[in-house]
Amino acid sequence: MRKYWTAAIGAAVLASAAVATPANAQSWQCATFARAFSGLQLFGRAAGWWKQAVGKYAEGAMPQLGSVLVFRAGHAMGAGHVATVTQIISNRVIAVTHANWSPIDGHRGQIERDVTIEDTSANNDWSEVKVWYAPLQDLGTKSYRTYGFIYAPRPSAPTRPRAPLLIAETSRTLPAASLADPVAVPGFTARHSA
Repeated sequence: MRKYWTAAIGAAVLASAAVATPANAQSWQCATFARAFSGLQLFGRAAGWWKQAVGKYAEGAMPQLGSVLVFRAGHAMGAGHVATVTQIISNRVIAVTHANWSPIDGHRGQIERDVTIEDTSANNDWSEVKVWYAPLQDLGTKSYRTYGFIYAPRPSAPTRPRAPLLIAETSRTLPAASLADPVAVPGFTARHSA
């Protein structure tokens, strides 16, 4: 059900994207993509999502499939960052689908599917993480501070089927139960970073 829900939420928003090639690749901001992919109705700077979620959505320190990890704003990320949890690998490793993190084929604003995030916090509370970085083909060397996870509400059954959400293969997939089988975002050609 969660797989269908994620596909249905994002399909309507992303259906109008043009076919992406290196010359005309669609550029995504992380918040715009996370809103379409997760279904959370939060807006503005990514770091601001944490305060906006109060009273609207549950928040916490542990990942759940479909939840959105909110990164704090900092020197390297003035607006923060958001990423949707698509796999739970272990108590300290998850996979996310997000946009505008790694440069892919020399371009920022790309979508990466099922990339690794590791909890590097001293208290195992996901307050500090390392993120897969495509140019290194490994976790990045820097840890980033986070607020935690915003939990998407469980949806009611959709009233009518919608087109599937298609996402390019621009990431490294890890073996584990995942939020969705390979899906695609219209307008993205398949690319693989691992």
